[in-house]
Amino acid sequence: MRRTVFLIIFLFGLSNTCQADTVLFKNGDRMTGKLISIIKEKMSFKSDVAGKVVVNLSDVQNFWTDDKIKINLKDGTILQRRVLKGEAGRFAIQGTGILQPQTFDFGDVASVNPPPVPKVKWKGSIMAGFTGTHGNTFNESGSIIFNASRRTKKDLTNIEGIYIVSRTKDADTKEKTTTEESVKIGGKYDYFLTQKIYSYLKCSYKKDHVADLDRRVITGIGGGYQFIDTDKIKLLTDVGLALLSEKYTTKDPVTNEKEVDTTSEMSLQIGYNFDCEFNDKIIFMHKLSYLPSIEESFSDYFMHADAELKFLLTKSMFSSFKAIFDYDSTPPEGVGSTDTKYIFSLGWNF
Repeated sequence: MRRTVFLIIFLFGLSNTCQADTVLFKNGDRMTGKLISIIKEKMSFKSDVAGKVVVNLSDVQNFWTDDKIKINLKDGTILQRRVLKGEAGRFAIQGTGILQPQTFDFGDVASVNPPPVPKVKWKGSIMAGFTGTHGNTFNESGSIIFNASRRTKKDLTNIEGIYIVSRTKDADTKEKTTTEESVKIGGKYDYFLTQKIYSYLKCSYKKDHVADLDRRVITGIGGGYQFIDTDKIKLLTDVGLALLSEKYTTKDPVTNEKEVDTTSEMSLQIGYNFDCEFNDKIIFMHKLSYLPSIEESFSDYFMHADAELKFLLTKSMFSSFKAIFDYDSTPPEGVGSTDTKYIFSLGWNF
């Protein structure tokens, strides 16, 4: 009876010992345990002796597994098979049914047991600013700014909007006057043809009551190149065609009659976006769009630029200083070429 019990225990322990994934290194060392994953030429392995270790796949001569693992090949094929012992630098997967085992090079593997891809979410911020002076003079100004983006492996979607209003009161008549009131919304969709090259669709709308701008609509299409895309720095440039449509309604200072000026021109559109995270607390963002009119041989142009400096106060709260610059080389009569705004605000990241 004792011999039977001892034999059962021995066989059970032997079976547990045999049921293990194995890694054979080029220097002849061997490690047993559990293969966790292979990502970016790095193998994560839970060793029976050393615990979790990470080794370079280039140091591995061969490996095989006791259970099925998920293998993603570089050609897009996904396999759920047990890995068999093969030649140096190659591995074989267990066949199914009438299918014979298949052999692959280590270089054919994109990943093994990769972690689940996180769900793509919208990210962005909402900012609000207000300043007021009450007493001998009366001035009030406020602003609301929002932006949101959604990035996948194939595309990038951005939307943004801004509303600004300022009022002042005459000290004698006590009449309040709106000195500034404008709203702008826009969006851009980038579709990545490769890791660096993308095509885009872009549209924006702006209305400025004080500047007599009823609408400025810019719709564009083109392509771009992403030079830098890291956690700290992002730089992309694009070029394309855009239709710039404007409508101004002004009053004649003498007759007080309304005059409507409407234009619609096809333009070349050139621009860039640059983001830089100096450290954990300071972020700088800058973008520029230059639209020279094709119909006017590029002598007439519109340019928009803005720059923003963010100071992170907490994980989600920040303060911001933003400068916005618009320049129209040939504005309607009575309207200035340059429109510049400076905005201080507090914001929340989501």
